[in-house]
Amino acid sequence: MVDRKLNILLVEDDLNLGFLLVEFLESQGMQVKLYRDGKSGLAGFTSGNFNFCILDIMLPVLDGFSLARKIKTVEPNIPVIFLTAKALKEDKMKGYLIGADDYITKPFDEDELLCKIKAISNRIDFLRKNSDSVFKVGNYAFDYRNQALEMNGNIKRLTKREAEILRILCLSKNNIVRRDQILVSVWGENDYFSGRSLDVFISKLRKYFSGNPHVKIENVPTVGFILSCPE
Repeated sequence: MVDRKLNILLVEDDLNLGFLLVEFLESQGMQVKLYRDGKSGLAGFTSGNFNFCILDIMLPVLDGFSLARKIKTVEPNIPVIFLTAKALKEDKMKGYLIGADDYITKPFDEDELLCKIKAISNRIDFLRKNSDSVFKVGNYAFDYRNQALEMNGNIKRLTKREAEILRILCLSKNNIVRRDQILVSVWGENDYFSGRSLDVFISKLRKYFSGNPHVKIENVPTVGFILSCPE
């Protein structure tokens, strides 16, 4: 359950859809501010106190991709959902590369959107509450908050997603973590492209632990992974 008040920035040039979404989301206990173009949406974001963004892509003045980039420079960790009629693979990949948590094509179901908002918010709340955790992984120390993996005074700085994946594995050390659990927690969805990205990140993490043969990230075919290491 989401334990914080969501203050949503909604940028949508279709006023009928925009008003419907405002009414629906506010009926679910969320606060929503609607803007019709990217420029006014950016101005609203910089002057407001938003903690969630839902952006159309084909916006007047400033498109949704450009708006998201500008928002992410101010608040890198704010969740963003693209809500758009652009369904091409290239557009979806571009959205995720910008840092979107989800990409929903129109037409869509309001209840599905609500479920995705709650899932993303719950994941962020979970990570925020546990962000001070430091884990012992064999003879490594993993500092999640500072995205640092340390051994014998040598520090490897991890990317945000590397740190999130490793933290999930650490929380279930020596036990199976399902692929779909990692994908939904880190990418917000379980699809082919996210799955391929996960495999790349797992390979990188394995290389980081190559200095200790007793620390392994084992693949459990079709199921998930186990971070195997001495207690």
